[in-house]
Amino acid sequence: MGLSREQIAQRIAQEMKDGYYVNLGIGIPTLVANYIPPGMQVMLQSENGILGMGEFPTDDNVDPDLINAGKQTVTVVKGAVFFNSADSFAMIRGGHVDLTVLGAFEVDQCGSIASWMVPGKLVKGMGGAMDLVAGAQNIVVAMAHSNKGESKILTKCKLPLTGVSCIKKVVTDLAVLEIKDGAFHLLERAPGVSVEQIVSLTEGKLIVPSHVPEMKF
Repeated sequence: MGLSREQIAQRIAQEMKDGYYVNLGIGIPTLVANYIPPGMQVMLQSENGILGMGEFPTDDNVDPDLINAGKQTVTVVKGAVFFNSADSFAMIRGGHVDLTVLGAFEVDQCGSIASWMVPGKLVKGMGGAMDLVAGAQNIVVAMAHSNKGESKILTKCKLPLTGVSCIKKVVTDLAVLEIKDGAFHLLERAPGVSVEQIVSLTEGKLIVPSHVPEMKF
């Protein structure tokens, strides 16, 4: 039941617009690079200092020195540029990123996100997540809807927050949800997933219209 990681990334790629500058977070968001619509000019930014990332490399064109912020090998498109982390974060903090795609442990109905730590477990650090949620003009989250039957789409986040009231849209393995007016609004459902299944796995306030279309790929 539900979408694969690749399908979540494919659906999020539909949120891109021509001319966008986009930051892709670690995890599912990095896969979005493989699904940019043909002919669309989108510049992908990585906070370690790349503007103009391309698709993931094939085995015969891997450059071990060319990596993204998650230490994955990547390719670059024509016109790509490299710069230091200070310039990268100046771009992010200055509001020059049109869209950020992040993974998350939890998202709540007020648009707050918990994405960087689970108490009691080893944490490497916040990374650039807090800067990204504060500086991006639009933020979309890619995540699982639930974990072993326990909702991750909540009334209020339980884990330490990355950002407060900053998320506008969530794409899960079950649904596309827009966050506004203190509630999740169900826009689309994954193929083969019923509205009732989504409702049963959503803890937060959920607004369901009379007709909920299936996602198109």
